[in-house]
Amino acid sequence: MQDIVYLNGDFLAADEARVSVFDRGFLFGDGIYEVIPVVNRVLIDQEYFLERLSNSTREIDLGWPCDASRLLEVVRELVERNQLLEGYVYLQITRGAAPRDFEYPAGVTPTLMAFTRNSAILAHPMAERGVSVAIVEDLRWKRRDIKSLNLLAQCMAKQRARMSGAYEGWMVDEGFVTEGASSSAFIVSNGKLITRPLSNSILPGIRRRVILELIEEQQLTVELRTFTVEEALEADEAFLSSATTLVLPIISIDGNKVGNGSPGPVTRSVRELYLQLVKATAGLS
Repeated sequence: MQDIVYLNGDFLAADEARVSVFDRGFLFGDGIYEVIPVVNRVLIDQEYFLERLSNSTREIDLGWPCDASRLLEVVRELVERNQLLEGYVYLQITRGAAPRDFEYPAGVTPTLMAFTRNSAILAHPMAERGVSVAIVEDLRWKRRDIKSLNLLAQCMAKQRARMSGAYEGWMVDEGFVTEGASSSAFIVSNGKLITRPLSNSILPGIRRRVILELIEEQQLTVELRTFTVEEALEADEAFLSSATTLVLPIISIDGNKVGNGSPGPVTRSVRELYLQLVKATAGLS
Protein backbone atom coordinates (compact mmCIF):
# COMPACT_ATOMS: atom_id res chain seq x y z
CA MET A 1 0.00 0.00 0.00
CA GLN A 2 1.20 3.49 -0.79
CA ASP A 3 1.68 6.32 1.73
CA ILE A 4 -1.54 8.27 1.07
CA VAL A 5 -5.06 6.88 1.39
CA TYR A 6 -8.44 8.51 0.98
CA LEU A 7 -11.01 8.19 3.76
CA ASN A 8 -14.33 10.05 4.02
CA GLY A 9 -13.23 13.32 2.47
CA ASP A 10 -9.60 13.38 3.58
CA PHE A 11 -6.28 12.34 2.07
CA LEU A 12 -4.26 10.87 4.93
CA ALA A 13 -1.03 9.06 5.65
CA ALA A 14 -1.90 5.35 5.71
CA ASP A 15 -1.00 4.97 9.38
CA GLU A 16 -3.31 7.86 10.29
CA ALA A 17 -6.46 6.50 8.63
CA ARG A 18 -9.04 5.17 11.11
CA VAL A 19 -12.47 3.58 10.69
CA SER A 20 -14.97 3.06 13.51
CA VAL A 21 -15.22 -0.42 15.02
CA PHE A 22 -18.96 0.01 14.46
CA ASP A 23 -18.54 0.41 10.71
CA ARG A 24 -20.84 -2.13 9.06
CA GLY A 25 -18.11 -3.12 6.63
CA PHE A 26 -16.09 -4.30 9.62
CA LEU A 27 -19.01 -5.90 11.48
CA PHE A 28 -20.98 -7.45 8.61
CA GLY A 29 -19.01 -7.06 5.39
CA ASP A 30 -21.88 -4.72 4.48
CA GLY A 31 -20.38 -2.98 1.49
CA ILE A 32 -18.84 -3.34 -1.94
CA TYR A 33 -15.45 -2.71 -3.54
CA GLU A 34 -13.82 -2.12 -6.89
CA VAL A 35 -10.32 -2.35 -8.35
CA ILE A 36 -9.34 0.09 -11.09
CA PRO A 37 -6.19 -0.55 -13.17
CA VAL A 38 -3.87 2.40 -13.72
CA VAL A 39 -1.35 2.66 -16.56
CA ASN A 40 0.72 5.79 -17.18
CA ARG A 41 -1.39 7.42 -14.40
CA VAL A 42 -4.54 6.89 -16.50
CA LEU A 43 -7.60 4.96 -15.24
CA ILE A 44 -8.31 1.94 -17.46
CA ASP A 45 -11.85 0.79 -18.34
CA GLN A 46 -13.20 3.73 -16.34
CA GLU A 47 -16.76 3.69 -17.68
CA TYR A 48 -17.23 -0.01 -16.97
CA PHE A 49 -15.87 0.46 -13.45
CA LEU A 50 -18.50 3.11 -12.71
CA GLU A 51 -21.25 0.96 -14.22
CA ARG A 52 -20.40 -2.10 -12.14
CA LEU A 53 -19.99 -0.02 -9.00
CA SER A 54 -23.45 1.43 -9.59
CA ASN A 55 -24.93 -2.03 -10.14
CA SER A 56 -23.40 -3.42 -6.94
CA THR A 57 -24.53 -0.51 -4.77
CA ARG A 58 -28.03 -0.66 -6.23
CA GLU A 59 -28.36 -4.39 -5.57
CA ILE A 60 -27.70 -3.93 -1.85
CA ASP A 61 -29.57 -0.60 -1.53
CA LEU A 62 -26.37 1.25 -0.69
CA GLY A 63 -26.18 4.99 -1.38
CA TRP A 64 -23.11 6.60 -2.92
CA PRO A 65 -21.12 8.90 -0.62
CA CYS A 66 -20.69 11.32 -3.56
CA ASP A 67 -21.58 11.54 -7.23
CA ALA A 68 -19.65 9.77 -9.98
CA SER A 69 -17.71 12.85 -11.13
CA ARG A 70 -16.48 13.57 -7.60
CA LEU A 71 -15.56 9.92 -7.14
CA LEU A 72 -13.37 10.03 -10.23
CA GLU A 73 -11.77 13.25 -8.98
CA VAL A 74 -10.89 11.50 -5.72
CA VAL A 75 -9.41 8.49 -7.51
CA ARG A 76 -7.35 10.62 -9.89
CA GLU A 77 -6.04 12.81 -7.09
CA LEU A 78 -5.07 9.73 -5.12
CA VAL A 79 -3.13 8.47 -8.13
CA GLU A 80 -1.31 11.80 -8.38
CA ARG A 81 -0.58 12.09 -4.67
CA ASN A 82 0.97 8.63 -4.68
CA GLN A 83 2.69 9.19 -8.03
CA LEU A 84 1.25 5.90 -9.22
CA LEU A 85 2.56 5.22 -12.71
CA GLU A 86 1.28 1.65 -13.05
CA GLY A 87 -0.80 -0.45 -10.69
CA TYR A 88 -4.30 -0.11 -9.33
CA VAL A 89 -6.66 1.78 -7.08
CA TYR A 90 -8.67 -0.21 -4.54
CA LEU A 91 -11.94 1.52 -3.63
CA GLN A 92 -14.42 0.44 -0.96
CA ILE A 93 -17.84 1.73 0.09
CA THR A 94 -19.58 0.47 3.22
CA ARG A 95 -22.97 1.38 4.67
CA GLY A 96 -21.18 3.33 7.40
CA ALA A 97 -20.99 3.22 11.20
CA ALA A 98 -24.06 2.45 13.32
CA PRO A 99 -25.01 0.43 16.42
CA ARG A 100 -24.77 -3.25 15.56
CA ASP A 101 -28.07 -4.51 14.16
CA PHE A 102 -28.72 -6.69 11.13
CA GLU A 103 -31.25 -4.46 9.43
CA TYR A 104 -30.05 -1.46 7.44
CA PRO A 105 -29.79 1.66 9.65
CA ALA A 106 -31.45 4.90 8.53
CA GLY A 107 -29.66 8.21 8.17
CA VAL A 108 -26.13 6.80 8.15
CA THR A 109 -23.42 8.26 5.92
CA PRO A 110 -21.58 5.63 3.85
CA THR A 111 -17.86 5.14 4.39
CA LEU A 112 -15.63 5.68 1.34
CA MET A 113 -12.04 4.47 1.42
CA ALA A 114 -9.43 4.10 -1.32
CA PHE A 115 -5.74 3.33 -1.63
CA THR A 116 -3.25 2.63 -4.43
CA ARG A 117 -0.71 -0.08 -5.06
CA ASN A 118 2.13 -0.48 -7.54
CA SER A 119 1.79 -3.49 -9.83
CA ALA A 120 3.20 -4.53 -13.21
CA ILE A 121 0.23 -4.75 -15.58
CA LEU A 122 1.68 -4.27 -19.08
CA ALA A 123 4.65 -6.54 -18.40
CA HIS A 124 3.15 -8.93 -15.88
CA PRO A 125 5.90 -11.35 -14.77
CA MET A 126 3.72 -14.43 -15.42
CA ALA A 127 2.40 -13.43 -18.84
CA GLU A 128 5.12 -15.17 -20.87
CA ARG A 129 5.41 -18.49 -19.08
CA GLY A 130 1.82 -18.86 -17.84
CA VAL A 131 0.34 -19.93 -14.51
CA SER A 132 -1.22 -22.99 -12.92
CA VAL A 133 -4.65 -23.30 -11.33
CA ALA A 134 -6.07 -25.69 -8.76
CA ILE A 135 -9.67 -26.90 -8.68
CA VAL A 136 -11.52 -25.92 -5.49
CA GLU A 137 -15.13 -26.10 -4.38
CA ASP A 138 -17.19 -22.93 -4.83
CA LEU A 139 -18.43 -22.11 -1.33
CA ARG A 140 -19.90 -18.67 -2.04
CA TRP A 141 -23.40 -17.28 -1.64
CA LYS A 142 -26.02 -16.98 -4.42
CA ARG A 143 -25.37 -13.34 -5.41
CA ARG A 144 -21.89 -13.65 -6.80
CA ASP A 145 -22.67 -10.93 -9.34
CA ILE A 146 -22.36 -8.33 -6.55
CA LYS A 147 -18.78 -7.25 -5.85
CA SER A 148 -19.29 -7.73 -2.14
CA LEU A 149 -16.77 -7.31 0.67
CA ASN A 150 -17.66 -10.85 1.80
CA LEU A 151 -14.61 -12.61 0.40
CA LEU A 152 -13.94 -15.37 2.94
CA ALA A 153 -14.78 -18.13 0.46
CA GLN A 154 -12.43 -16.58 -2.10
CA CYS A 155 -9.68 -16.28 0.52
CA MET A 156 -10.13 -19.98 1.34
CA ALA A 157 -10.03 -20.88 -2.36
CA LYS A 158 -6.90 -18.82 -2.96
CA GLN A 159 -5.18 -20.31 0.10
CA ARG A 160 -5.97 -23.88 -1.01
CA ALA A 161 -4.60 -23.08 -4.45
CA ARG A 162 -1.39 -21.60 -3.04
CA MET A 163 -0.92 -24.55 -0.68
CA SER A 164 -1.03 -26.84 -3.71
CA GLY A 165 1.53 -24.68 -5.50
CA ALA A 166 -0.95 -23.06 -7.90
CA TYR A 167 -1.29 -19.38 -8.78
CA GLU A 168 -5.09 -19.33 -8.77
CA GLY A 169 -8.05 -21.44 -7.72
CA TRP A 170 -10.77 -22.29 -10.22
CA MET A 171 -14.01 -22.68 -8.27
CA VAL A 172 -16.42 -25.46 -9.22
CA ASP A 173 -20.15 -25.67 -8.50
CA GLU A 174 -22.13 -28.81 -9.37
CA GLY A 175 -19.35 -30.00 -11.65
CA PHE A 176 -18.99 -26.78 -13.64
CA VAL A 177 -16.28 -24.14 -13.41
CA THR A 178 -17.73 -20.83 -12.25
CA GLU A 179 -14.67 -18.54 -12.14
CA GLY A 180 -11.36 -17.98 -10.42
CA ALA A 181 -10.99 -16.88 -6.82
CA SER A 182 -10.10 -13.42 -8.13
CA SER A 183 -10.44 -13.75 -11.89
CA SER A 184 -12.66 -14.80 -14.80
CA ALA A 185 -12.14 -18.20 -16.45
CA PHE A 186 -11.78 -19.03 -20.17
CA ILE A 187 -10.92 -22.08 -22.25
CA VAL A 188 -10.20 -22.43 -25.96
CA SER A 189 -11.32 -25.57 -27.83
CA ASN A 190 -11.19 -26.14 -31.58
CA GLY A 191 -10.69 -22.43 -32.21
CA LYS A 192 -13.65 -21.39 -30.05
CA LEU A 193 -13.35 -19.19 -26.96
CA ILE A 194 -15.60 -20.53 -24.21
CA THR A 195 -16.60 -18.76 -21.00
CA ARG A 196 -19.54 -18.99 -18.65
CA PRO A 197 -22.50 -16.66 -19.42
CA LEU A 198 -23.36 -13.89 -17.00
CA SER A 199 -25.81 -14.68 -14.20
CA ASN A 200 -25.98 -14.39 -10.42
CA SER A 201 -23.44 -17.25 -10.34
CA ILE A 202 -20.41 -15.18 -11.39
CA LEU A 203 -19.05 -11.67 -11.10
CA PRO A 204 -19.50 -9.65 -14.32
CA GLY A 205 -15.78 -9.22 -14.86
CA ILE A 206 -14.81 -5.98 -16.56
CA ARG A 207 -11.79 -7.56 -18.24
CA ARG A 208 -14.07 -10.43 -19.34
CA ARG A 209 -16.40 -7.88 -20.90
CA VAL A 210 -13.64 -6.08 -22.78
CA ILE A 211 -12.15 -9.37 -23.99
CA LEU A 212 -15.49 -10.43 -25.47
CA GLU A 213 -15.79 -7.05 -27.21
CA LEU A 214 -12.28 -7.40 -28.66
CA ILE A 215 -12.98 -10.94 -29.81
CA GLU A 216 -16.16 -9.80 -31.53
CA GLU A 217 -14.21 -7.13 -33.42
CA GLN A 218 -11.81 -9.83 -34.60
CA GLN A 219 -14.75 -12.04 -35.63
CA LEU A 220 -13.50 -14.97 -33.56
CA THR A 221 -16.02 -17.56 -32.39
CA VAL A 222 -17.27 -17.28 -28.81
CA GLU A 223 -19.48 -19.70 -26.90
CA LEU A 224 -21.11 -18.37 -23.74
CA ARG A 225 -21.81 -21.57 -21.84
CA THR A 226 -20.79 -23.57 -18.81
CA PHE A 227 -17.89 -25.99 -19.02
CA THR A 228 -16.67 -28.80 -16.79
CA VAL A 229 -13.24 -29.45 -15.31
CA GLU A 230 -12.89 -32.43 -17.66
CA GLU A 231 -13.57 -30.20 -20.66
CA ALA A 232 -11.02 -27.69 -19.41
CA LEU A 233 -8.42 -30.45 -19.09
CA GLU A 234 -9.06 -31.46 -22.71
CA ALA A 235 -9.00 -27.87 -24.00
CA ASP A 236 -6.33 -26.54 -26.33
CA GLU A 237 -5.77 -23.44 -24.18
CA ALA A 238 -7.02 -21.76 -21.03
CA PHE A 239 -6.53 -18.33 -19.53
CA LEU A 240 -7.77 -16.00 -16.82
CA SER A 241 -8.49 -12.30 -16.72
CA SER A 242 -8.53 -9.74 -13.91
CA ALA A 243 -7.93 -6.06 -13.23
CA THR A 244 -4.30 -6.52 -12.24
CA THR A 245 -3.32 -9.11 -14.86
CA LEU A 246 -5.51 -8.31 -17.91
CA VAL A 247 -4.93 -11.75 -19.47
CA LEU A 248 -2.75 -14.58 -18.13
CA PRO A 249 -2.23 -17.95 -19.84
CA ILE A 250 -3.06 -21.07 -17.82
CA ILE A 251 -0.66 -23.91 -18.59
CA SER A 252 -1.79 -26.51 -16.05
CA ILE A 253 -4.88 -27.48 -14.05
CA ASP A 254 -4.37 -29.57 -10.92
CA GLY A 255 -0.94 -30.50 -12.24
CA ASN A 256 -2.24 -31.59 -15.65
CA LYS A 257 -0.95 -29.79 -18.74
CA VAL A 258 -3.34 -27.65 -20.74
CA GLY A 259 -2.60 -28.20 -24.42
CA ASN A 260 1.16 -28.54 -24.79
CA GLY A 261 1.81 -26.89 -21.42
CA SER A 262 2.73 -23.46 -22.78
CA PRO A 263 0.78 -20.28 -23.62
CA GLY A 264 -1.25 -20.83 -26.80
CA PRO A 265 -1.74 -18.60 -29.85
CA VAL A 266 -5.31 -17.52 -29.07
CA THR A 267 -4.36 -16.52 -25.53
CA ARG A 268 -1.34 -14.59 -26.77
CA SER A 269 -3.48 -12.84 -29.38
CA VAL A 270 -6.15 -11.87 -26.84
CA ARG A 271 -3.54 -10.49 -24.45
CA GLU A 272 -1.89 -8.50 -27.23
CA LEU A 273 -5.24 -7.04 -28.30
CA TYR A 274 -5.91 -5.94 -24.73
CA LEU A 275 -2.43 -4.48 -24.34
CA GLN A 276 -2.93 -2.43 -27.49
CA LEU A 277 -6.22 -1.08 -26.16
CA VAL A 278 -4.72 -0.22 -22.76
CA LYS A 279 -1.70 1.50 -24.30
CA ALA A 280 -3.96 3.56 -26.55
CA THR A 281 -6.11 4.56 -23.57
CA ALA A 282 -3.03 5.48 -21.55
CA GLY A 283 -1.46 7.47 -24.38
CA LEU A 284 1.42 5.07 -24.88
CA SER A 285 0.85 4.20 -28.53
